[in-house]
Amino acid sequence: MPEKTKAVSANQWCFPEDAVSFLAQLKKNNNREWFTAHKSEFEDVIQRPAKELCSHMRELLEKLTGAAHASKIFRVHRDVRFSKDKSPYKPHLHILFRTVDEPQDGLGHPAWFFGLETERLAVGCGVFTFEKEALTTFRERVGGDDGAVLEKTVSRLIAQGFRLRDPELKKVPSGFPNDHPRADLLLRKGLTVWGDHDGGSAAALAPTLIPSTIALYRKMNPVVDWLNA
Repeated sequence: MPEKTKAVSANQWCFPEDAVSFLAQLKKNNNREWFTAHKSEFEDVIQRPAKELCSHMRELLEKLTGAAHASKIFRVHRDVRFSKDKSPYKPHLHILFRTVDEPQDGLGHPAWFFGLETERLAVGCGVFTFEKEALTTFRERVGGDDGAVLEKTVSRLIAQGFRLRDPELKKVPSGFPNDHPRADLLLRKGLTVWGDHDGGSAAALAPTLIPSTIALYRKMNPVVDWLNA
């Protein structure tokens, strides 16, 4: 895409009008025969636009955070080797953005998420699962003064309509009292915050898609800053 077209269209860009309906049809016809017959449509309304979106978002995330970002569009094909569900395709589009210079230290640095599904358009940020060393550090920070900052940030986001994934643990980890004031955070092996676009999946078809996505990311950015500290 020419640079001047990208600059002009960034605040007006959106997915083609058939994008959501294609995902809905894929959900109903989740088989290789149907997908093969409609592969060119998939490329036109999902795959190619997703690459364009990534180009815009990488630039805007760098402006938001001060760091260059890389993007990953998750494959439409499902890995069914160890799943009871043998449907071969994912009826959604998931994209991940993370910093280009992320240290390869296994600590699970925070990323940004974008998920277009048939009924909703969700965005998120954080770390799905901390590696062992990072989990220990996370718990120590949550238990200390840093934890009060994170709790206040998360509470504010929840009040604004954002949500957290359900905690993975049933009991507070050893070394912390069961009645710890931040027990909900200590029950987690990762930390991700999620928010939905107004209007559901139809938001992906609106010319305000990119500005509204960045607005949601901006609200969630204090969580990423805390995790990066």
